[in-house]
Amino acid sequence: MNKFQILVVEDDPPIRNLIATTLKTHEYKYLLAKNGEEAILQASSYNPDVVFLDLGLPDIDGVEIIKKIREWSNMPIIVISARSEDEDKIEALDAGADDYLTKPFSVEELLARLRVMQRRIALLKSDSDINEKSVYTNGKLRIDYAAGCAYKADEELKLTPIEYKLLCLLAQNTGKVLTHKYITQKIWGSAWDSNVASLRVFMATLRKKLEDEKASVSYIQTHVGIGYRMLKVDVKE
Repeated sequence: MNKFQILVVEDDPPIRNLIATTLKTHEYKYLLAKNGEEAILQASSYNPDVVFLDLGLPDIDGVEIIKKIREWSNMPIIVISARSEDEDKIEALDAGADDYLTKPFSVEELLARLRVMQRRIALLKSDSDINEKSVYTNGKLRIDYAAGCAYKADEELKLTPIEYKLLCLLAQNTGKVLTHKYITQKIWGSAWDSNVASLRVFMATLRKKLEDEKASVSYIQTHVGIGYRMLKVDVKE
């Protein structure tokens, strides 16, 4: 039996049963919730490794559930929704979702996205073990790897799990241009076009939190069509 536990939040019985059967067949442990209230209760009670979340629930919109979970947990959340507009995807990602899968979907893609999350969690743990006593500083930016927190001028940055992972990846390669493919492989474990699109969204929100609009200092430099680079900033800023 796979040790990973998945919380499936879906109000449509056929889809909920399909996902549950798929997880059972591949020996994943799973929990089921048919509405937002049950989802929040299950998430807080059992702390699952990954959440599959439908947005169109009967009682609470899925985006609100993402926001509530992000108040106390960084557990990976994969949205599974019939909403296919870019605005819906951006809203969910901005709220703290880690991935977005549009209905209808294949069980093969569902499992692939789940494997990506497993690899990312393992990578995060590996990086944490390596850097547990390390602190990164660049200008007024400070990353405490042991605590899993980042600060700007001693004020903690409120980052989503993906934003924090991106920041750490860039920081660990300060001065180097990292390609879109390299970054998406490191963050999501794949270089799907959807991940490159998500990368742009996450990078934009990260920069808003990291770079003061009133200041002339930039920490992250965009290389159009190529990728991104963390710049070395003068300590005085």
